[in-house]
Amino acid sequence: MIAKYINPFRLKLWLCSLMAGLSLVACTDLSEEVFSEVTEDSFIPADSDVIALMASAYTPLRYVMGWQGYFDLQEEPADVIVTPTRPNGWDDGGIYKRMHWHKWTSTDWQPRNTWITCFNGINNINRVILQITSGEYPVDEGQIKYITAEMRALRALYYSILIDTHGNVPIISDYGEDLPEQSTRQKVYEFIEAELTEVIPLLTNVVDNTTYGRMTRYAAWHVLARLYLNAEVYTGTPQWNKCIAACDEIINDGKFSLSDSYSAIFNTNNEENPEMVFAIPYDRIYAPEWSAHMKMLLPDHRDVFNMEAQPWGGSSANPQFIDSYDPKDNRLKDTWLMGDQLNASDGSVVMTLVKEMPSIYDCKFTEGFRCGKYEIEEGATGSLSNDFPLLRYTDVLMMKAESLLRTGDSNTAAQLVTEVRRRSFDDPADAGVTGAELEGDTNMAYGTLAEDGSIDEPGDQSPVVYGRFLDELGWEFACEARRRTDLIRFGVYQTKNWYDHTPQGSHTALFPIGYEEMNTNPNLKQNPGY
Repeated sequence: MIAKYINPFRLKLWLCSLMAGLSLVACTDLSEEVFSEVTEDSFIPADSDVIALMASAYTPLRYVMGWQGYFDLQEEPADVIVTPTRPNGWDDGGIYKRMHWHKWTSTDWQPRNTWITCFNGINNINRVILQITSGEYPVDEGQIKYITAEMRALRALYYSILIDTHGNVPIISDYGEDLPEQSTRQKVYEFIEAELTEVIPLLTNVVDNTTYGRMTRYAAWHVLARLYLNAEVYTGTPQWNKCIAACDEIINDGKFSLSDSYSAIFNTNNEENPEMVFAIPYDRIYAPEWSAHMKMLLPDHRDVFNMEAQPWGGSSANPQFIDSYDPKDNRLKDTWLMGDQLNASDGSVVMTLVKEMPSIYDCKFTEGFRCGKYEIEEGATGSLSNDFPLLRYTDVLMMKAESLLRTGDSNTAAQLVTEVRRRSFDDPADAGVTGAELEGDTNMAYGTLAEDGSIDEPGDQSPVVYGRFLDELGWEFACEARRRTDLIRFGVYQTKNWYDHTPQGSHTALFPIGYEEMNTNPNLKQNPGY
């Protein structure tokens, strides 16, 4: 087992310090015997060397919050985030409108970036496993077992993203495989399930700073629970009881708990938050890929938050989603910047954000509430240091609640949802929700909007089954790179109108495989409908 952990995403800082120390020794102790080379036989890696080797497998995950990364892929096609044309542009060749309209193409970068990111990670994982198991990187048998298990769990995480976004993808389990064959979504599902089931007993159950940002037993159970939660979408066969069992593995060990404060989950220094089952660590200097805030905040928010950077002001909230909140729900103000925005220095009004967004073709800067969920520290640059909670404990409780709801135990589901809601209401009585309510329709007023904010084209107005639970997921997890997946599971993504979006067909539940990827590998067959 690896005894000492250096966070792989902040490895550069450690390496810089290490190099400084080595330089000092080299300059002050010239009597040391000099060796011209370190041979394979004489090299015995330290724990930190092993971590450095494994870091390359985790690093691609940082693109989740990067430019046109996984965050955009999950939020832009859904019903919460919209990126209209602004005075400074934001048309970008129509990419954001195409994402909103579900009219993307195989050359659009948002779907391609996630494909590339995941396969970069998978390729790096396979290389690490080869280096470890072949003896190229000399470690003992115990380390081989644990490192390989951790890498396989991480590979399953990457595939859990790909099965959701592209579905029918190659399963690559060996480094250097040429032109891999494409697998069906069913086969990918079976691969993820088998890999996680096999490696979970080998993974650590330690939850502390030595395992932060790494695949532990609980992170693997969490990925497996999400797989089961969406099993009916992926395979046609629901697996609600398996999802409950996977969630219970995490709940019953008691290593995680709900954060007392909703906002604290998303603070700049959120490493110690008790909800972090698996976080993607960021650092504005050494791991600077977090740029989503630049896309959502306005240029004048520089004065509101005393930032060094000047944001670009693109994305904002669909007014229909804002209207779905209970006004007593503190997650409304904890998630969205709205109304008067005050100067950090003198308290004067810099600008006033309004809810309305009259047209996707032309919105003023101040039209549309902005995501303020992630703390903007004073002096913030174009990258944030907030760690991204990809897997957090509230999701475990909500996955169990949804599975209970769908298997007929709505009252127990309601108890879990009430537990989650309680921290976000000043009066505990307002936090309560019943099973019957969770079984009811959504609060969202679906339909495309006219410029005056009224419903223009209602579209499908049939009730959403368990729609109120879908609302709860939206209010709790807004802007956490998951809304698209939830909408698909509830049948909303392919059926409902919202803002300027109308359904384009069931095939849009998967993205097309990129044009370049299709040209590179003739074994790939395009997803249906494209």
